[in-house]
Amino acid sequence: ENRESMLNSKSNRLTEALEEANRLFDGVCRAREAALDAQFLVIASNIGKEKANELHSEMSAFDSTAFAEDLLTFMGINRTEETDDSEDVPGVFLPSDAWQTMGEEAPKYFRRAPTFHYMMGSFKSEPPVPKQRIERQKKASRGKAEQAMPAQLKKMEESHQEATEKEVERILRILQTHFENDPNTPISFFDFVIDPNSFARTVENMFHVSFLIKDGLAKIKLDEDELPIIEPLKPSGGGEEDSRAGARNQVVVSLDQKEWQ
Repeated sequence: ENRESMLNSKSNRLTEALEEANRLFDGVCRAREAALDAQFLVIASNIGKEKANELHSEMSAFDSTAFAEDLLTFMGINRTEETDDSEDVPGVFLPSDAWQTMGEEAPKYFRRAPTFHYMMGSFKSEPPVPKQRIERQKKASRGKAEQAMPAQLKKMEESHQEATEKEVERILRILQTHFENDPNTPISFFDFVIDPNSFARTVENMFHVSFLIKDGLAKIKLDEDELPIIEPLKPSGGGEEDSRAGARNQVVVSLDQKEWQ
């Protein structure tokens, strides 16, 4: 019933109603009375919310006319003392020190001018020059080192190949010498390649002899006791070499240290 009067910003009736409700709540002893108190609290909350909204809107509103009147009063203008003659010339009714008075008061609220900051630098700045990454230099230096490696490996391969060829030629000369001295006595393959004092040397000898077999410079066959014997072959060109290569067989020989001993 008193909603409009309670919403008035200058009225304290809502506060008085809440104080009375707190006093009456001390005597509540039935559920119906507590329900009425809860209902009153809901109504009072809604009225308080509406009153707060209106108060906020009144505070946020800006009345330019009222502000101008207050500003003129502060600058020393008395509306009751104005004459009709002063209205003909604009600005005549202002005192001589009016703007000075307002200027002296303004620094209290504006102690310093707000500074201006660029978020992304000045607008006319030139784009930064891209820096060369150090990683690219590292990759380039590593690439130079990698380029040098194949040449070194190539030299090692060439030297190793030359050593192998020389060793194969030396074994071939030994085989030919033994066969020329006694062509009727077969040369045992194991006696020829096995070094009694070195298993590694024995394996190297078998490796080098395999080149002689592959190139058709020597052949291995079995004797009457089914043991391998080796003898050199005279090189021949053309079709005979091709036919001999077609009939040639290659095998893998297994030899461990126990068998070598």
